[in-house]
Amino acid sequence: MAQLFRPGANSIAVALIVAIFAVPTGAVALSYLLWNSPYATDQYLTLEQPVPFSHAHHVGGIGIDCRYCHTTVENSSFANIPPVKTCMNCHSQIWRTSPTLEPVREAFRTNTSIRWTRVHDLPDFVYFNHSIHVAKGVGCESCHGRVDQMPLTWQHATLRMEWCLDCHRHPEQNLRPREFITTMGYTPAGDQEEIGRRLMAEYQVQDARHLTSCSTCHR
Repeated sequence: MAQLFRPGANSIAVALIVAIFAVPTGAVALSYLLWNSPYATDQYLTLEQPVPFSHAHHVGGIGIDCRYCHTTVENSSFANIPPVKTCMNCHSQIWRTSPTLEPVREAFRTNTSIRWTRVHDLPDFVYFNHSIHVAKGVGCESCHGRVDQMPLTWQHATLRMEWCLDCHRHPEQNLRPREFITTMGYTPAGDQEEIGRRLMAEYQVQDARHLTSCSTCHR
């Protein structure tokens, strides 16, 4: 009796079976990687700004404290963008004729605001309060990264819900004494878990059940 299939038919059949399972699995894996990639999260992208402000220079180079410019982080739900008057406190004396800083001088002369491009932009349905995080011991770099090393500011974290929940489930991993809130490159003086648990009690940080409640971030 003549053969119905060629000798290579078995190999083809095996390859087809493997493909049936491998292609969907690969597609899911690729989708997951893309979903969590900077392409989707906008991490590490430097956006064009009216003035190329360098945190690396102002924070890392000359040591300006975050709160000198962002004055509301300790008592308001949002971190304000400084008015041009804050810029001119220094730049009325130094780099007075720099073409790069002309938008700052123009805004100061005309009493207008510079239209910065927002880097950290949460969805409107998310409630976030800067002051409560600062009060409970969450450092600036925990969310914003090492801005003292950023020539132009970029988004350090994904800002995804899972990223927020990771911290809300284990806040002790990110808490520090309040006097080190704006410190870049902070190193805990001991075991971070132990220090974090102590600070949770001292700063009256709620437990994970409350911190992961839907109403905490969606009101």
